[in-house]
Amino acid sequence: MSHQVGHQTAAALLRRLAAEQAECRIPSIMAAVVRDGHIAWAAGRGRVGGEPPTTRTQYRLGSITKSVVAVAVMRLRDEGLLDLLDPIGKHLPGARFGEATVAQLLSHTSGLTAEPPTPWWERTPGVEAGELLARVGPGHVKHRPGRRFHYSNVGFALLGELVARLRGRPWLDVVRQEVLEPLGMSDTTARPRAPHASGYAVHPYADVLLPEPEHDAVAMAPAGQLWSTTADLARWAAFVAGDTRGVIDAATLEEMREPAIVDDGDAWSAGYGLGLQLTRYAGRRLAGHTGSMPGFLATVWADPADRVGVLFLANTTSGMSRTLLTDLLRILDEHEPSLPREWEPAEADADLLALTGVWHWGPTPYVLRLLPGRGLALEPARGGGRASRFVPQDDGTWLGLDGYYAGETLRVAADHLDVNTFVFTREPYDPGAPVPGGVETWRA
Repeated sequence: MSHQVGHQTAAALLRRLAAEQAECRIPSIMAAVVRDGHIAWAAGRGRVGGEPPTTRTQYRLGSITKSVVAVAVMRLRDEGLLDLLDPIGKHLPGARFGEATVAQLLSHTSGLTAEPPTPWWERTPGVEAGELLARVGPGHVKHRPGRRFHYSNVGFALLGELVARLRGRPWLDVVRQEVLEPLGMSDTTARPRAPHASGYAVHPYADVLLPEPEHDAVAMAPAGQLWSTTADLARWAAFVAGDTRGVIDAATLEEMREPAIVDDGDAWSAGYGLGLQLTRYAGRRLAGHTGSMPGFLATVWADPADRVGVLFLANTTSGMSRTLLTDLLRILDEHEPSLPREWEPAEADADLLALTGVWHWGPTPYVLRLLPGRGLALEPARGGGRASRFVPQDDGTWLGLDGYYAGETLRVAADHLDVNTFVFTREPYDPGAPVPGGVETWRA
């Protein structure tokens, strides 16, 4: 089956990209749509070295680098070499602000200052990790750890050093061997290789360019050093959408995509997980990251619900619209919406079939349904309320996967369900079941 979009869809996508490049005066830009792990459409506008950019032209990723580093951190957690609740000082003894946890650094809730106490780090040569740790002190903690979202490039510099110390080799070697190579991202590097775009600032009132400097950020490199291509970033979009290729467990990736903090209050249109930015658009919950370095902008978003991703790479410091990628998603949905997955019948054990149907939490009816792999879903019959999915355990119980009962235990008895002490019965407050507090008689 072809993964390519149709001609009409491709024309509409290209029209939107061309408008972005022309109206925002971008020296060059590449964009792509990813479906089911494959590039369904890719196109470029502008020139790199006098030629149109291609899917192999490198651009700087900027802060998308943070997500790659975060995966290396989560691998350490999964191996038992750290706990997300560990204070960073446990692993970086030289840190003078060691109470912030690994999870808080990953989610930008550590309270650490946004930028390091050095000259503008994105435009000047970097300093070594030891010097950076010596410069950052208690005065650079701007908020109580855990209180609020405060984006911190410094925090990811520390996470890169954490990876290096626990693995005993540079963070870049770790992410290359453990993340990039297994995902087939061989054109993602720390410094540019040919062919690559040069970074430019575009004059706000004239059509002229200013070359932007590019240096090795050294200790700050985990915050934004990597360069990549459209082809490689498409593989990353597929990874974020769920194609992990064994780099991390699917459950760990799902944990990274969970909102740890909301960035815009009650609206909840933007937030942050563990190393992944989150946004909501037109019913979609997207995960990925933006990237910005002098001379470069990049963004990648992926929707695991239907395995779709969108991305762009551009060599301009600023001035792009904020809607390019969501517009590409809108065009895709209008022209070629994803087909629902085909329904197929599944086998079910008789003992599980007997559990399905209506149960009552007090007077409130719930419906229990079977899920693949002997899983269960318990949902209020009238919608809303405390809905959760459960997965079977070796001891005959079920573990809550999400919702109110995430992490809690469901036990099945002959005449009731026990969900973390809450008793569900076939009839409302069944007097024959061990309902805590006892059951009297229904009255007029």
